Amino acid sequence: MKKKFAFLLCLLLLSTTIFSGCGGGGTEPAEDPGTGEEALKVVCLLNGNLGDKSFFDSANQGMTMIKDQLGADTKVVEMGFDNTAWESTLYEFADSDYEVIIVGTYQMQELLAKVAPEYPDKKFIIFDSEVDAENVYSITFKQNEASYLAGALAAMIAADSSLTNGQNKIGAVLAMDIPVLNDFLVGYIQGASDAVPGTTVAVSQIGDFADTARAKELATAQYNSGVGICMHVAAQAGLGVIDAAKTMKTLAIGVDADQAMSLAADDPEASAQIVTSVLKNIDQVLLRAIQKHMDGTLPYGTTESLGITDKAVGIADNEVYRGIATEEMVAAVADLQAKIENGEITVKSAFEMSTEEISDYKASVEQK
Repeated sequence: MKKKFAFLLCLLLLSTTIFSGCGGGGTEPAEDPGTGEEALKVVCLLNGNLGDKSFFDSANQGMTMIKDQLGADTKVVEMGFDNTAWESTLYEFADSDYEVIIVGTYQMQELLAKVAPEYPDKKFIIFDSEVDAENVYSITFKQNEASYLAGALAAMIAADSSLTNGQNKIGAVLAMDIPVLNDFLVGYIQGASDAVPGTTVAVSQIGDFADTARAKELATAQYNSGVGICMHVAAQAGLGVIDAAKTMKTLAIGVDADQAMSLAADDPEASAQIVTSVLKNIDQVLLRAIQKHMDGTLPYGTTESLGITDKAVGIADNEVYRGIATEEMVAAVADLQAKIENGEITVKSAFEMSTEEISDYKASVEQK
């Protein structure tokens, strides 16, 4: 009897070993196929939704690159625009087995400053904002440099009656009146003023990053006032500005990602109106950060501000840009970029200006 029992027990153990070896339960950790080691687990928590064809989509693309090029085990979580859910989600993943947690924008700054010190063994990355903590690596962008180029291009286009009405009027629609968006704006104004002195700049604020209808309304009002080309800095809401340009057959400048190319397949009419986009290469800087993390060289506890020389910002150079801007305009923009890179041009930054100085700077280019 004892021999029979022992035989049955061996069969049971053998069966368990065979079936557990066949997998299917998903309990085994992912491995880097190149080394056989467990893959680095990285999660990106978006305080918004995918589909904006700019900011969050660029972060998502970065996560895809991290997975494909670095072999990491990645996850992207759309937390939506309801900020009451953000803190609990951040705690949830801090408590999980994800080793690196990525968040972005100033809206996550306070939450991360609270949570990160409670998890000293976790690593956090925040992009487009900064947090002072030993286990947080912060990335900020010199978006003012790229916006300078966009402003110069916009002013040249607005002065060309073969492309616009030739009234030397350009526009900007911002999501909100906050420092990071004003940094885009002051660079845009400076670039326009340097390229074509006397250019006027109409500025409107939506009030949030999601209201595309309001964005379209504000852009339409600007176009009706004589604005020849309008830049948006409004993430998902900015799609309303592009829709206004499409409807009115005028021109727009996108933001964060190459929006002409992002929309080319789904909305070619809108794509054709986007002369260029102010690029904030979130995908590339996230890939760079995780590569450095894996190399052991990512400087946690510090903030890095990345600009044109780091290829972190720029403007989109594509077939739409080359089809609308003249050869002289393209050459002029390239020359201005070279001057920023070699230090010949210093671009103003909203982060170095008081609220009053920013307000006065805006007023200096308003139509009188």
